[in-house]
Amino acid sequence: MDIKSAEFVISNTDYKKCPESQLPEYAFIGRSNVGKSSLINMLCNRKDLAMTSSKPGKTLLINHFLINGNWHLVDLPGYGYATAGKNTRERLKDIIESYILYREQLTCLFLLIDCRHEPQKIDLEFMEWLGENGIPFSVVFTKLDKLSHVKAVESIRAYKEKLAVDWEEFPPIFETSAEKRTGRDEVLGYIEGINKSLK
Repeated sequence: MDIKSAEFVISNTDYKKCPESQLPEYAFIGRSNVGKSSLINMLCNRKDLAMTSSKPGKTLLINHFLINGNWHLVDLPGYGYATAGKNTRERLKDIIESYILYREQLTCLFLLIDCRHEPQKIDLEFMEWLGENGIPFSVVFTKLDKLSHVKAVESIRAYKEKLAVDWEEFPPIFETSAEKRTGRDEVLGYIEGINKSLK
């Protein structure tokens, strides 16, 4: 897929105020500091479409971007901010869960996982919640460039082994690096394939 245009549309905290179009939506979510903004910018060929920050927890809103005039990329707030207060965590949980459960245009959720870390309980529980609620999702391993090829293969294999305990069938899995633009064609090709099947 060739990204010809990527425009910011709207930010809000309520899924009911999201764009009223019937365009398919592909949402990106992950834990704090997973590299979500960098990945979105890499996918869209833009340096500053999604705001990147060294301070985790910058995305506190549902952000819609219109891609090529025919689908929305959605940047969701992250989850699991240890530094956030209880009220903020609860508010974010409500924003995220209501969008995922009730936004009919949500076509696929891309769950980002930092490949440098061993499987985290919070991510596994989130996947379980997605499965229980029948939400179509894919796993996107980020920051592949931060590990040697051998270490990256080992890390992702360990994750798959952990998933195999509870999942008979894996969701689609992508391996990416925003720095080296690894996985861009695969993720965009996957989105393009779904869009074609919807027509």
